[in-house]
Amino acid sequence: MVVNWNRKELLRACLASLSRQTGVSLEVIVVDNGSSDGSADVAEQEFRTRVIRNPDNRGFCAANNQGIAAARGEFIALLNNDAEAEPGWLAALHRACMQAADIGMAASKILVWEDPHRIDKVGHLIFPDGQNRGRGSGALDCGQFDRAEEVLWPDGCAAIYRKEMLDQIGGFDEDFFAYGDDAELGLRARIAGWRCWYTPEAVVRHHRGSTLGKSSARRLELIERNRVLLALKLFPWTLLVLNPIFFAMRVVAGLAAASQGSGDTAYFPGIRGKWTMTKALIRGDLGALRLAPRILRKRAAIGRMRRLSPAEVRRLILSNRLSLREVV
Repeated sequence: MVVNWNRKELLRACLASLSRQTGVSLEVIVVDNGSSDGSADVAEQEFRTRVIRNPDNRGFCAANNQGIAAARGEFIALLNNDAEAEPGWLAALHRACMQAADIGMAASKILVWEDPHRIDKVGHLIFPDGQNRGRGSGALDCGQFDRAEEVLWPDGCAAIYRKEMLDQIGGFDEDFFAYGDDAELGLRARIAGWRCWYTPEAVVRHHRGSTLGKSSARRLELIERNRVLLALKLFPWTLLVLNPIFFAMRVVAGLAAASQGSGDTAYFPGIRGKWTMTKALIRGDLGALRLAPRILRKRAAIGRMRRLSPAEVRRLILSNRLSLREVV
């Protein structure tokens, strides 16, 4: 399944890669969020793909949920419209899930499209304030991630989910709209007792940050808002009360990295850039505050599907923790 919002040429390459998949049968569904560049027509006319057309941009979460509801398979695979999969990608993900009944999701080896010798992400890690990032992000691919193993959760850019799991725990939380949504779904699945398996045989190349761009204030706002929402909804209280401390540690580390011209903070250079960042973070926190009552009600409902105790969730998060250096 591919969620699309414009990016016609990227979508064309993405669908072409899906047409070359081997070793597994599949149906391809494109959910188009009101594109204005004719990309939905490309999917229908050039690839004979089933397209669900939305009149406007409903966001990554709602669009994926539409596709999940329409899909007929036992497994739901997601591929970003700015990613291209190697021919054995889908079959490898399917094999990973079939190893055990409690493997509800599988993660790909995602490489940077512009530099395929560099890792984009191979599963996910998380900082204790709720900020998550791809495991191995930015590292040179020297074979250090060529072992199949359990990981925290997959990146929604290129992942597979067992339909049985989604029926049990629900799909993407539409309050997230975009960014951090795969982390929320993945951690919720882990709390419900499902596992995630990473396979290096499922290879994808990804154009990084092509949706809004690394220097987008709106992107930063959504990431910050959803970081808070994720922690509010799923973190054990023993971690949640420490959230402001971990957040402050990350901000200080980010500013220190920016002073040396590195880290994501460097995408907002100068005093004006830092003021843009600050305003985006404040808007994100205010957005999280507005949604907090609804998110806390969802938190209460998690208990009905819980298989991991709060102490086990804390250990899971801390054992898959990002270092400060990695998170900035």
